[in-house]
Amino acid sequence: MNLTDRPVNAPEGEVAEMVHHRWLALLALALALAGPAAAQTLRIGILGPMAFVQGEHTWHGATLAAEELNRAGGIAVGNQRYRIELVRVDTNEMTSVTDAATAVERAITAQRVDFLVGGFRSEAVLAMTEVAADYRKVYLITGAALDGILAGRVDRNYDRFKYLFRVSPTKSSDLARTSLLLLGEVIQAVRRDLRVERPKVAILAERAAWADPLVETASRLIAAPAPQGYASEVVGTWRPSATATDVTPELTAIQRAGAQVIFTVLSGPVGVPFGRDWGRLKIPAAPVGINVEAQQETWLKATDNLGAYVATLNTLAPSVAITPKTIPFIANFQARFRQFPIYTASGAYAALYILADALQRAGTTAADAVVRALEATDYVGPSGRLVFDRTHDVTWGPGYTTGLGVQWIEGRMQAFWPRQWRVGNQVVSYAGVRPYQLPPWVVEAWRR
Repeated sequence: MNLTDRPVNAPEGEVAEMVHHRWLALLALALALAGPAAAQTLRIGILGPMAFVQGEHTWHGATLAAEELNRAGGIAVGNQRYRIELVRVDTNEMTSVTDAATAVERAITAQRVDFLVGGFRSEAVLAMTEVAADYRKVYLITGAALDGILAGRVDRNYDRFKYLFRVSPTKSSDLARTSLLLLGEVIQAVRRDLRVERPKVAILAERAAWADPLVETASRLIAAPAPQGYASEVVGTWRPSATATDVTPELTAIQRAGAQVIFTVLSGPVGVPFGRDWGRLKIPAAPVGINVEAQQETWLKATDNLGAYVATLNTLAPSVAITPKTIPFIANFQARFRQFPIYTASGAYAALYILADALQRAGTTAADAVVRALEATDYVGPSGRLVFDRTHDVTWGPGYTTGLGVQWIEGRMQAFWPRQWRVGNQVVSYAGVRPYQLPPWVVEAWRR
């Protein structure tokens, strides 16, 4: 029977009432079927070099967070609920700063994104943040480290740059502090196991703006006397391209210089040929520092199994619980994407939760109100506790976020730092962290 069918002998009033009730029932059914579609949509632009793992993992981390938030009903903002829609923005920032800035402007003006998350190459992110500031779009950075992206901008020209925040990584000067702590572990191993009182250190850093302060700081502290420095010798600095496919010339020069340690500052794809060439040539110098490519579980396969014993700063490590959220995040990420997450993944994941929390507290999507809420952030994520400082950078140190030192041992990624790290009255250590090991051929070469 359709809505206008009239029962035999039914009075006119009854027919009208029946039709009315059927329309109400159909309307209720339509609303029930609509479900989440009735909610507003929040469009978040996910920025990155999507042809590279750094951008791919930014997208994966954001995807995982968005799926979790949407399953939980979306984001409650005032009396409205928002469903997250991610917009994939390939910035091509590895090769073109202009492309990156254009991609962000297109995302804002044509794709109508409400917020921005991501970015990797510091030179490109500087340009991308200019565009975001022009349009007053809140932008959570999750991959670029250069101090100057925020310092000297947010603090000196707040009204223009207040929309910018960095979730990950810690800024370059903080990365220098952490990676130099890892270097100290290796220098200590060289003194202990090789009986070399004044180790020789080579610096291998990609030609990129974010790496410059690390090179300057490392050069100074390596040579400085203890306890301020490491009382070691810098034998030279080599600066290959971030996209170089062969670093044999640099490595052979480092070997000729007599280095026992190589301090690496590598975030781009050059990290793979470095590991492959270093292992193939059996360079008698232990690498430690930053090598983003070595943060992936595919590292050994990518280097033809020649990258064993490489050590790098990382955000996460298997079976190491930095916070209660660490292990569940790693497990969920691996189940969803069949990969171990690098720092851009955990950064993008945390960024969406931080944004969702700020929106709920702000009670509005208005940018200035969201900025004020973000400034009050105190969020525990997979990599640590995230609290923004006055320049909108995350706070570094015990009780906040620092990272881990990891090394490839026996076919797996193994954390070696922090292990009884003393800072004032605090001692930082995690279950599952094991002592650092020098590569066997390094030990053999220098014990002769």
